[in-house]
Amino acid sequence: MSPPTLIDAPSTPTETPVALSYELFPPRSDAASATLWKTIRELEGTAPDYVSVTYGASGSNHDTALDLVDRLQLETTLRPLAHLTCVGGTPEELSTTVNALVDRGVRGILALRGDKPRDGHVPAGSLRYAQDLIELIRRVELRRSAQFAAGKVAIGVAAYPTKHPESPSEAHDIEVLLAKQRSGADFAITQVFFHAEQYASLVHRARRAGVTIPIIPGIMPLTSLRRILKLSELSGVAPDAALVDRMHAVGDDSGLARQIGVEASVALAEAALDAGAPGLHLYTFNEHESALEVLARLDLPRPSRPSLARRQAN
Repeated sequence: MSPPTLIDAPSTPTETPVALSYELFPPRSDAASATLWKTIRELEGTAPDYVSVTYGASGSNHDTALDLVDRLQLETTLRPLAHLTCVGGTPEELSTTVNALVDRGVRGILALRGDKPRDGHVPAGSLRYAQDLIELIRRVELRRSAQFAAGKVAIGVAAYPTKHPESPSEAHDIEVLLAKQRSGADFAITQVFFHAEQYASLVHRARRAGVTIPIIPGIMPLTSLRRILKLSELSGVAPDAALVDRMHAVGDDSGLARQIGVEASVALAEAALDAGAPGLHLYTFNEHESALEVLARLDLPRPSRPSLARRQAN
């Protein structure tokens, strides 16, 4: 009788760790910087897999975004995922930025189209779609692949549980996501959503169309009615009317409103995990309290890692 192969050998089932990440944005003042760094230190204790660093429309906060990426790598144990928007940028400009990120040790980029200029004019020769940016990043990567020790740059993209405001249909959004995957995207993070079934529906439709990359739900701690309405306005995503009514009834500044919002956020995250979400991406607004409050209510299987104190000591 032949000895068992590794495939045949019995194995002890293990629970797959759930990825954890947060979104941060560069500070606009010294006071905002102090708040951000308190948040960073608090979030660092949860050992996230990465933190994304936003990038303003048309690179409006280019320098401060790069400064934050530098500090995260030099002063913390956190791995930055750098946002990069492409609309209005030329291939030469964007290649320079990608090279600058790679020079800084960044190995993760969230490739986004970005908001169109207010006048609607996109300069001739500039990139127009996230798919173009993905392909540009891969070209830069190919030229520098010897530096990556057989690794690569991880490229994330956006996905939309509800129809993109400029899209003709949800089906078109899935076609765009599939095109991003074919161009070299490794994973997707969703726009905010307010109804539990929306994430599961997105994943179902994407998988039927041939999308195989991980689709990570983006969860916003719904702890303020003002924040919900503002983000709804900016994103074009209609909020949950029942949730808005409940929070409005108790008063936005009350502790009860916050409690209602945390419970709603936890319910969204649990529904996404039940639908097979491989991770959670929390939009923090540079505040740690609400993100940690939501996280504390979730029993996430996380990988075993050396303690933060030990890593910092080393």
